[in-house]
Parts: sequence; structure tokens; C-alpha cells
Amino acid sequence: MTASETSENSTAESGALSKKGLGAGTVGLVGAIVIGISCIAPAYTLTGALGPTVAEVGTHVPAIFLVGFIPMLLVAFGYRELNSRMPDSGTSFTWATRAFGPWIGWMAGWGLIAATIVVLSNLAGIAVDFFYLMLSQIFQNPSIADLTSNPFINVITCLAFMLGATLISYRDMQTTQKLQYVLVGFQLLVMVFFGIVALVHVGAGDAFDALPISLDWFNPFAVGSFSAFAAGLSLSIFIFWGWDVTLTMSEETKGSSSTPGKAATATVVIIVVLYLFLSVALINYAGVGEGEYGLGNADIQGNVFFSLAGPILGPLAILVSIAVLSSSAASLQSTFVSPARTLLAMGHYGALPPKFSKVHPKFFTPGYATVVSSIVASVFYTVMRFISEDVLWDTITTLGMLICFYYGLTAFACVWYFRKQWFTSIRTFFFQFFAPLVGGLILGILFFTTIIESANPDYGSGSNIGGVGLVFILGMVIILTGVVVMLIQSRLRPDFFKGRILAPGTAGDSREAMAALPE
Repeated sequence: MTASETSENSTAESGALSKKGLGAGTVGLVGAIVIGISCIAPAYTLTGALGPTVAEVGTHVPAIFLVGFIPMLLVAFGYRELNSRMPDSGTSFTWATRAFGPWIGWMAGWGLIAATIVVLSNLAGIAVDFFYLMLSQIFQNPSIADLTSNPFINVITCLAFMLGATLISYRDMQTTQKLQYVLVGFQLLVMVFFGIVALVHVGAGDAFDALPISLDWFNPFAVGSFSAFAAGLSLSIFIFWGWDVTLTMSEETKGSSSTPGKAATATVVIIVVLYLFLSVALINYAGVGEGEYGLGNADIQGNVFFSLAGPILGPLAILVSIAVLSSSAASLQSTFVSPARTLLAMGHYGALPPKFSKVHPKFFTPGYATVVSSIVASVFYTVMRFISEDVLWDTITTLGMLICFYYGLTAFACVWYFRKQWFTSIRTFFFQFFAPLVGGLILGILFFTTIIESANPDYGSGSNIGGVGLVFILGMVIILTGVVVMLIQSRLRPDFFKGRILAPGTAGDSREAMAALPE
């Protein structure tokens, strides 16, 4: 541990300010895990992912979830190693810059910001859908749920959700944590209750199409086709993404060099256990056939929880809709943490205009960066809502491409930064070389595969411009826009791009051991 890290950790424990002005020591291990779970949004994610996965692999959903969990865990190990050495709110941006230099580092930061901006718009859209769905259930009027298909009502409601999330994120981290404890706690309780009641129905003999649980469900080699494996890995990018928010809060976390890494690993493990439990319980209850409530029924696969809530929970079914609404709303708010703090770091190190480095004098949060993130996400959703046939599906697919991009770069940054100590111990070989390398390679393959396939006009929702798939266009426009903005910033802020502020280094260098990240 460097002298700077020791100083930073002691500062965090004292509850003072971090070197960027953030409120240090305001987030503990439990708080970080809760915010990590919130960002993943398990209730919203699983209700949309379970049906399509069943359509691909039938009863082997648990096996696919386990396969999809592997690259996320391997990459999380790399993140933990980097954070232990360099706890910094810039995460991917800062670490890739230290490993590969300012140009690649800048693009890694851009990838993270772009991905979170895209998912912010997606989450706001989901919140809108379930808001009107909940109202239709309360007032027993199905036509209320149809209001979400009106683009003007949809966008106005979406902007209202975005405004509320922005106001909360603008305030201190204690406010964020308090809200997340309630929203995350509620959705987890409902999800566990939902699964338990489903199993009770099976035990009582009144399940819809009870299918005996088998160990074969957990065997990935029984899936039967490589395409199913590929589908599972691609799906994992969406259903597990969000845990890295725990690392962007490192400067605000108690024990900044160790707690965020522990929180990231714990978050991923908790989520995979929850996914496995619910997938087993619902397959056990409803089977994978095409009957009314069978998980193979294409009519219910887009929202499995809503379709099964009535048969399983009866009059308490509305709890599931509220849980999914709270899941998307909670994630909408917590997801602001990542882009705001990455923009803050980029402004702090001179990679963006100094306005982004401003911290609110009262709340100690990156207020300017938070507002900018909200405005861009709102504009993105508004535009997408009018040009895409299925804005949610296209943004989710584009999101997967961007996540593969910056997760992969960060994983390779871990491998390269620690290159001089790969073989000093079994631990360093596994956590600093093997795990992030394999995770990065998997994500890299998925990134290029998505680029190739998304050019097809039938890819995603089928929306296209000039015969080219909209997902491909979105992904390329976002990445190339990052290149253009980077080139402009390199002319305006040459010091960063010449390595004068945040210089590349290697964990094994003697001078690196004494170096501190710039104040």
C-alpha cells in the first residue's frame, strides 16, 4: 500500500473529505452492497430475462445463469485488485489510464459513462411501464396500462421519474443510502416471498405444471448447443451488470482500498444465488411448456413475474408489480452514482472541463456531473422513444455492447498493470492475471460478435436506418462520438493526454510504489 493510499484510507475513516471533495467514509460495507444490488435491479431484470432464457435452454436456466455468472465474477476479481492498489472514483477511466495511457483510459471512461447514460434512459422507461401497470391494477382498469404506449405521455412521465432520481442523487450519499435500504429491502423480500410461495404450491399439489427439480438443470454441459451458451453469456451482461457502482464510491467508502472490492464480490454472489432460487422455484411451479402459465408461453415471456403473480400470490399479486416498479426506480437513482463520479474524476484529472470536477459545498456530491448525466439521458430516451420500434429492447442490446467494451478494457488494464508481479505468488497469478484475462477475453469476443450481428436490420427490435440495424448504428455512433470528443479535448487539454497529470505506471516499478495519484 502506498503512502497516499494509507493517508486516503485514514481520511475516509475520519469522515472528512476525499481528495476530490467527496464525503469520505459515508458508505459502509452493507450500504455499498445495497447500492450495488439496487443498480443491478434484480426484480426488473429477472422478470424480463427469465422467459427468453427458457425459450433458449428450457429447464437449464440455472446452468446458463451459472455460466453467465463466471465472466462477471472473473472481471470483479480484477476490479478488486485495481481498487486495492488505486481506490479512485474514476475506476475504469483512472485504472486504464494508469495501465495503458491517457488515450485508452479516456475511452474506457467514455464507455462507462455512455453505458450508464443508456441504462438510465432504459430504467426510466421501465419505471413508466410499471407505474401505469400498477395503477391499472389498483383501479382495475386495463386501459390505464395502455397509456404508456402514448409517446408524449410516456416521455413526460419518464422525465418526471428522471427529475426525481436526479434530485435525490444530487443530495448527500446518506439520502441515497436511506432510500435504497427501503426500495432494495422491499424488492428482495417480495422476490424471496414469491419464490417460497411458489414452492409451497408445488408441495401442496396445486401448482400449474409442477416439474420435479433435477440436478441436470444445473449442468451447463447438458444445454446441448453452443448458441445457447452464447445466449447465456450475452444475457449475463445485462442481468449481472451494475455491481461496479460499488467501486465508483470507493472515495466515499469506509476502508476505500478493501471495502468496495468486498462489496462488489458480495453483490455478484448474492445476485446469482437469488437468480438461481427464483428460476428453480418458478420452473418447479409452472414448468417450461406453452400452457397458459408455462414459462415456454411466448405471450408471458416478456414479463414472467406479472403473469405468474396472480396464480401464485392471489390477492397479494400487486406486490410483485410494486416490487418491479421499486426495482427500476431504485436502480434509476443509484445508477446516477457511476457516471457522475467518473465525470468528476475526468474533470479532476484534466481530461474534461474543470466544471465536471465541482463538488456541491453542502452535499459533497458531484452536482454538476449529476445534472449533465440526467439531461443527456433524458434527451437520449426522448429521441429513442420516437425513432425505435422497441426502445427498451434496442437500448438493452446497445448497453450490452458498451458494457463489454469498458468491462473488457478494465479487465485487461488489471492484467497489464500488474504484469511485473504475475508469478510472485499463486494469489497474484490467479487474481491479477488469469481471472481478469479470461473474463476480458470473453467480453472482448462478445463485443465484436455483437458488432457484427447487430448490423443486420433484423437484429434487436428490427428497427433500422437505411437497412442497417439500429443497435449497430447506436453503438458505433456512441463510440465514435467518444473518439471525436476525445480528440477535441486533447487539443484543449494537452497536459492530460501527454501523460503529465495521470502518468502510466506498473505495479512492479519501484517509483510506482512511492507515487501518489495527483491531488
